Order: sequence, then structure tokens, then C-alpha cells
Amino acid sequence: MALTKKQTKQLRALANQLKPLMYIGKNDLTDAAVKQASETMDSHELLKIAVQDGSGLTAKEAADKLAGQIGAEVVQTIGNRFVLFRRSKRDDVEHIQLVRE
Repeated sequence: MALTKKQTKQLRALANQLKPLMYIGKNDLTDAAVKQASETMDSHELLKIAVQDGSGLTAKEAADKLAGQIGAEVVQTIGNRFVLFRRSKRDDVEHIQLVRE
């Protein structure tokens, strides 16, 4: 599912107030980190992640790699942080209502 410009703008506004829920460090993207990101996406839909200085990946590289592995969309990348979006399949989660064009 590709996001439209309006949907990306909406998600960027929602992500602005979020704190990073995950950090990528010197071990880069381990299997445990990918699993944790996937589980967190199931309960939050919108996830901000920070890449620390010791990591061998840039935020853009980490965002593209992680999004591909967990089936998410990259919303934005700024500095050492990036935001991912994936619709949750759980019913007990408050889903983000995306705008339509």
C-alpha cells in the first residue's frame, strides 16, 4: 500500500509529537530488533525510531531495510530518526483513519 502525499502529510503531523519507541545501535538491525519493531507496529501503527551514533547504518538505510522486512511504509526520515507506518490487524488497537484523495 503506497501512501499518497496527503496521507504522508497527515502521518508526519501525528508523528511530530511522538518520542522514539525504539533505538538502533551498534548491532544495527538484528533479528530481535526486527521482531520487536514488528510487535510494536501491531500495537501502535505509527513508530518513531532513532539511530544512534554507533550504528553503521544511516537513518535512511535503516528505514528502508526495516520497512522492507516488516512490510511497513516509510513516512519520513529526518536526521537520525525515522517514522514507519503499518496498519495493525488487531481489533483492540485504535486505528489511524487516513485521509482519502
